[in-house]
Parts: sequence; C-alpha cells; structure tokens
Amino acid sequence: MSSDNPDSEKKSPDVADMLLEQKGEKVIDSETMIMETQKRVWGALKKGYEYTGVTNESEKFLSCHVFKKINIIALYVDLVGSTTMTLELPAEKLATIISSFSQEMASVIRQHKGLVLKFVGDAVIGYFNAEDNTLLVSDNAVNCAKSMMTVIEKGINPILNQYDYPDLMVKIGVDYGQSIVVRYGSNETTSHVDLMGPVMNISSKIQGRAKPNQILIGQDVFQRIHPTTQKNFKEKIWEKDEWKFRSRLTGEIYKVYEYNA
Repeated sequence: MSSDNPDSEKKSPDVADMLLEQKGEKVIDSETMIMETQKRVWGALKKGYEYTGVTNESEKFLSCHVFKKINIIALYVDLVGSTTMTLELPAEKLATIISSFSQEMASVIRQHKGLVLKFVGDAVIGYFNAEDNTLLVSDNAVNCAKSMMTVIEKGINPILNQYDYPDLMVKIGVDYGQSIVVRYGSNETTSHVDLMGPVMNISSKIQGRAKPNQILIGQDVFQRIHPTTQKNFKEKIWEKDEWKFRSRLTGEIYKVYEYNA
C-alpha cells in the first residue's frame, strides 16, 4: 500500500499531524485547532455568535458530475443523546449547541480535504473524492474521524462543562465505494444534487451500529489505510445476526473494524 502513498510513512496517526495539507496551504496543529474550536463555541454560547455556514463546494463538485458514478469515501457522524438534551435544555441553547456541533464537524471535514454533503437533524454527512489516490484519501477520512473525536473531547466539551451542559458524544461510520450523483430537477444551477448508492447506505448502517464515541470503518476503507494506522483498528465481532450485510464483491459478510486508540 505504501508504494501509492510515499508520504504516508512520515505521517503519524496522532491528530497533531492530521491536517494533510498540500502546496501553499496552511498547516494547523491540533492545539491550534482545539483553541479555535473553543473560541467559536464559547462565542456561540456567550454572545450569540453565528457561524458563517459552509460553502457550496459540494454543490459545485456534484453539479460537475451529475448522473456519473464516482468513487468516494462517505463519513457519517451522528450526535448521541440529543433526545435527552431536548428535554433538559432550553430550546435556544439546544439549537446553539447542535448548530455549533454541526459546523465544527463540517470544519473538520473540510480541513481534511473532504466535502460536506448535508446536515440531517443532529448528523453531518461528509464525503471524500476517491477517484484518484484512494490510499491517501482513505487516510484523510480516517484521520478526519479521529480529529472529530478530539475536537469534541478537548474543544467542545470543556466549554459546555463551564455552563453545566452535558458532554457531547458521537457515533462515526466510514465506508468506501461507488456512488451516483443525482440531480432533482432540470435546472442545472438551482436544482438540488445529492449522492446515492450502496456506499451511502452501508456507511450509514455502520454508523448506526457504533457505540457512543466509537469510530467504525468498513473493510474497503481498512484495506486502503496505511499499515501503521491499521494497527489501531481491530475487526468488530458481532453478536449473532447483529450484522448481516455482505460484500458487494465476494458475497461474504462485510467486515467492519473498530478504532482502538
């Protein structure tokens, strides 16, 4: 695998080296990332600070590939316990927390060269274009998931604790595969575009089987990440009939791997 990714030997799986930046782009270390997250979340809770929102980079990308099949890595991150929060927190504070969480997750996706597909309630769906270097992109996606955990644990939760709000926990699922770009409408500039296909379904189901604060990745992603990173994952052992999905290529039960820091 390393032959397709000569820089991967230099990379540490630690979040400090997570932002895999290219020529001329700013490299942000984990400490700076955490401090900037805390500043934004504090501003949102204290001053009513509003995020500027995500750009339409995904819309632009998908619009150029309408009705085409593309290889992607899909990432689902879902907030755990939002129903309980709904019962315990004032509506305006709940909205601020969920909005801040969603925007911070979107920021991490973009920092790892991914695109934000959409927000669905308290979940964020991102994807990574894997048409060219699937090995590097797989590393980016997995590092993205790990960075999300760090942002929540060290960036968001310490600020929430200052207000006696509960810690946030998430479940993350990642998978690789082919997806088709669909457009809902005839207008090439204003019609909504989206992704459909097995990879979207399986990554969602993988995320649904994760425990709070757990990262699960599909076999097709595991096989593409750097061997150093693979050592931090182990195959998920399912209870009887807990996981029935089969590989699209072999017909055998599709393996899922869990992250162990």
